Amino acid sequence: MAEEGRVANQPKVYSIAAHRGFADALVAGLVPRYAEDGLGLARLTLLLPSSRARRTIAEAFIRHAGENGTPGLLMPRMAVVGDLDLDEALGPLLDPLGTSDIKPAIDPQRRMFALAALIAEEMGAEAPKGATLLRLARETGATMDRLLVEDVGPEQLLDEKVLAIHPSLSEHWQKSLRLFARVQVKWLAWLEANGALDAAARRNRLFDHAAARWKSNPPATPIVAAGVTSAAPALTRLLRVVADLPQGAVILPDFDLTMSGEVWDELGRAGNRPTPDDTVFDREDAVTHPQYHLKLLLNRMGVGREEVQPWHRKGMTAAPPERSHAIGALFLPPEASKVWVDLPPEKRRLAGVRVMQCANPEEEAQAIALLVREAVEQPEKRVAVVTPDRALARRVVHHLARWDILADDSAGRPLSQTAAGRAFLLAAAVMAENAMSVPLMALLGHPLASGGMERGVWLRQLRRVERELRGPRLEAGLDPVRETVAKLSEKHSNVAKFWEAAEAALAPLVARDHDAAAPLGHLIDTLAASAEALCGERLWAREDGRSLASFVEDFRLHAREAGFAVAPRDVAALLSDAMEQVAVRPPYGGHARVQVLGLLEARMNRADLVICAGLNEGVWPARGSVDALLAPPVLRNLGVPGSDFRIGLSAHDLAGTLGAPEFVLSRAARDEGGPAIPSRFLLRVQALLGDQLSRHEEKRAVELAKAISRAEPAAPYPRPKPMPSAEQRLVDISATALDRLRGDPYQFYAGKIMQLAELDALDAEPSPAWQGTVAHEILQKWHEADPKVPIAEVMDRVFEARNVHPLMRGLWQPRLQQALEWVEHEITHADGREVVAVEQWGEMHVDGVRVHGKIDRLDRFADGTLGIVDYKTGSPPSSKMVEQGFALQLGLLGMMAGESGFGGVKGEASVFEYWSLAKAKPDTNPFGFGYVETPLKIGSKRTGIEPEDFLPETGTYLTDAITRWIKGEHPFTARFNPDYPAYDTYDQLMRLEEWLPHMDVEEDET
Repeated sequence: MAEEGRVANQPKVYSIAAHRGFADALVAGLVPRYAEDGLGLARLTLLLPSSRARRTIAEAFIRHAGENGTPGLLMPRMAVVGDLDLDEALGPLLDPLGTSDIKPAIDPQRRMFALAALIAEEMGAEAPKGATLLRLARETGATMDRLLVEDVGPEQLLDEKVLAIHPSLSEHWQKSLRLFARVQVKWLAWLEANGALDAAARRNRLFDHAAARWKSNPPATPIVAAGVTSAAPALTRLLRVVADLPQGAVILPDFDLTMSGEVWDELGRAGNRPTPDDTVFDREDAVTHPQYHLKLLLNRMGVGREEVQPWHRKGMTAAPPERSHAIGALFLPPEASKVWVDLPPEKRRLAGVRVMQCANPEEEAQAIALLVREAVEQPEKRVAVVTPDRALARRVVHHLARWDILADDSAGRPLSQTAAGRAFLLAAAVMAENAMSVPLMALLGHPLASGGMERGVWLRQLRRVERELRGPRLEAGLDPVRETVAKLSEKHSNVAKFWEAAEAALAPLVARDHDAAAPLGHLIDTLAASAEALCGERLWAREDGRSLASFVEDFRLHAREAGFAVAPRDVAALLSDAMEQVAVRPPYGGHARVQVLGLLEARMNRADLVICAGLNEGVWPARGSVDALLAPPVLRNLGVPGSDFRIGLSAHDLAGTLGAPEFVLSRAARDEGGPAIPSRFLLRVQALLGDQLSRHEEKRAVELAKAISRAEPAAPYPRPKPMPSAEQRLVDISATALDRLRGDPYQFYAGKIMQLAELDALDAEPSPAWQGTVAHEILQKWHEADPKVPIAEVMDRVFEARNVHPLMRGLWQPRLQQALEWVEHEITHADGREVVAVEQWGEMHVDGVRVHGKIDRLDRFADGTLGIVDYKTGSPPSSKMVEQGFALQLGLLGMMAGESGFGGVKGEASVFEYWSLAKAKPDTNPFGFGYVETPLKIGSKRTGIEPEDFLPETGTYLTDAITRWIKGEHPFTARFNPDYPAYDTYDQLMRLEEWLPHMDVEEDET
């Protein structure tokens, strides 16, 4: 249709300013232009950039109809031109059935496996394996797409300009370029042989096909391209044809018509080259400017900036026109931004824009949620939270859920982070790590897992098994778990039923050579069957289960076709990489007026209040990434935009959302890694506002966010001093617990009276206690062996029986063996002493209290006296500690030997020794490990207790402890003796850090 003021044959290109609200303004103009009696808008065809844009425009049509009281509305046909970033294909309008002469596009997964095979063939023995090979294939495909979108064929890698810079590249880049070029040659031959095209190449041909068809035979119905900003050459050729159609138009979002000619020129030449020898992108081009990609688009369309006309309507969420002037000033290029100094206040006006700075991401999410909640209290007010930070978006969603505001994160989550995806990856981890305890227990405890049993019964049995498996890591495989279950089944019958169901699902995961390559398709079949056996149909339910099912079907099909093989140990990393690329989006059903959007979802969208969150460098804009295969100079000479080009797209996203009536820019001063740098975009806003910044700061929401988690200052927590009843105090005392009772009575109270024991972690590192237990077991079995065998053989048998992990054996066994051989040598060659008892229990009663303990070794000397020997894997207690009344274990065992004896051996103890298996002093032990220490002051020792005083003083300390805490009424005070080297097992229980700073004051007052 002819329009007033438009030159004949002039392309029809329009711009909707940022402040007008693109979707609503577009609909407000389309309805009066193209509505007809009867069919209404149904004859109109809209070309939109993505399926998300189609949904946004459809919602805008519905709002427009409701606002104007339209009883019914026939919507236009909306065709998607496809977006490779979103993995979207072209709609049927641009990919009609009549294009059979254009070869079909190859499936992305099939392409990845085919490229992996070509790369492995090309690299030979140097080719990576498994997940690394597929990762390289995926990066190769991404680089190919970057070239194809820009109409750059692989043959251009051999162009003289590219070859000219080849010698100047580093060896790494030269090697990468050669590999990429050789793979491309083979890839083109592969495509030809298989009758297929790359998706990006086919997309270009379809664009050209549609452009040629519409140019030679213009459609009788109107066609409008709206919101398309991609400057891909093939797409720009199509857009030019649409702009020239009699009933066609191209409508650009947020194109700045107020920009001066000087500023427009400062953006750079953007594809307009005076000579063919120039590169497409100059270093001087302002590629980070939000208008740069639109200038590139117009230049490739062959449309002058003066030919772009303003759109004549505005949307329901339009902002004041001054906002667009301020946005234009905000993103001026470096040279032009000098005018900020003299910019009048009316050009700086950003009414309705607020800047919010929080301390950390949690505070930021809470403040954002408060702003959203406040906004939805107003009828019909729409709110959009826009952020590329997925973690921040999830935090906001969870905070809003506390007020029953269900705001879905429409950008979705990676499949690997969903419940179904996590269950599948845990099954892969069990296969990769050959059923090590951590992934095994995580899989069996997954929320979806039940093995066909009632969930509560399943969890109870699982916890029994898990508790027994805790401690230093066992050998891989299911045998250690079978042994554990066999022991537990003697007391708990349901454990056997639990393990029967679990083992049936787990056995296929470990029934293979861990390092031998197997067909990936077969491994995925095994994983799917095992995961389903554990989780049932719930694994495939809901949106994440459906996405997982689709992924599994697609991935294993193409893995099987490609004959791809991988070792089971690599399957978890391989699948994690692949599933990270699959986004799972929530179904409809969230709050009608609240949206949480990513940058792609926010394009063309508009709300009454827009909150742009996460405005820190590295988040918005994202950190620039270097192409893994082609060096930046190579890409620049091929005419492919560099990583800085995406900074300009991020700036355009922000500029578009800045047009909302109300707008909040939010950031956190710190992130998980430490202090964060404000986004360059936010710094520009602050610089533009200048002295007006204080009036635009959003402080109220931040204060409310702090107040939610702020409580009245609590009084200092008192030092714990439990006072159990006399009946509760009557407990026995072990030889090793007396020190704890005297030094830190609270620990004795928590462990003995409250019976609270610390749980080991799964696959834990070997603790000193565990090492001591193993060493004692070896020594006991060696002492008891008849006939005697080398102690090294006993050690091997104990390690085998305990399923000690090979890594632990490699690190600890050589040192332990040297120390044990020293013990063997010392006992075998000892004169005048005989081992008469090993690992025997003894007890005595003092004031009606049972005192008991196990002696490591009891020796008898020629004079009939006894020697108390205690083995230590580390350093023994010092003589000074014994002087202070601690480390009295040897004295208590000596008292027991004199009163009731050990294993029928009774007598007076005269020697008390620690045999340490730690590293010996140089030149004192040819074995390198092992030495003897005593707490008594004998020979030349200057510290310790006199031999004749040791047992009497031990008895005095024991009687005193019984009188105070077991029989008396003394409180079990936490850290009663500050000099006692206490364990930290119960520090959290006693809330140590809350009262310890006030302990000195408390003691002074006492």
